[in-house]
Amino acid sequence: MGFGDLKSAAGLQVLNDFLADRSYIEGYVPSQADIAVFEALAAPPPADLCHALRWYNHIKSYEKQKASLPGVKKALGKYGPADVEDTTGAATDSKDDDDIDLFGSDDEEESEEAKKLREERLAQYESKKSKKPAVVAKSSILLDVKPWDDETDMAKLEECVRSIQVDGLVWGSSKLVPVGYGIKKLQIQCVVEDDKVGTDMLEERITAFEDYVQSMDVAAFNKI
Repeated sequence: MGFGDLKSAAGLQVLNDFLADRSYIEGYVPSQADIAVFEALAAPPPADLCHALRWYNHIKSYEKQKASLPGVKKALGKYGPADVEDTTGAATDSKDDDDIDLFGSDDEEESEEAKKLREERLAQYESKKSKKPAVVAKSSILLDVKPWDDETDMAKLEECVRSIQVDGLVWGSSKLVPVGYGIKKLQIQCVVEDDKVGTDMLEERITAFEDYVQSMDVAAFNKI
């Protein structure tokens, strides 16, 4: 087990992939496993490794509580993917484990270079996160629009319905469906943005064409 060399780009990539569907190195709460891996890093992960950087910033927030986190700190080779070997300490076995403390202490000053690197990577992460497009919730709705009688001009009725143009509403295909006694209803599809268009608004706008429309019903409603 391991992450390869956590001081290399390849090792950080392994860590990022490992954390893609995990919040922590082990279990569902911060533990000494997170502290062990955190302290093996030489600097914050770059912004393009968003899962690793998210985890790094979260664990860093436990700076003052790290000693009280549950679990027992183990060797790096006890964590990570089963098919990857830990090589983080291969080139620096002679160094003491306390040589690098990413949490820092009150008696140590962070070098200007390390501080600048940390700030640049955090800025890159925040910039990338702010540019990520928001997910727009949409729904596909099938409407049944019923006329007054068999003499209603259905072409004009559909024209009136499609004349409703608002932000977040896109009309789709339509067809006439027999309902009996020579009367046909208009069945029309539309896609709406949930935050902008609702069925109540559609019903209000469509039934406003009272010369043609008797009623409107929702035949099907599916989230996209």
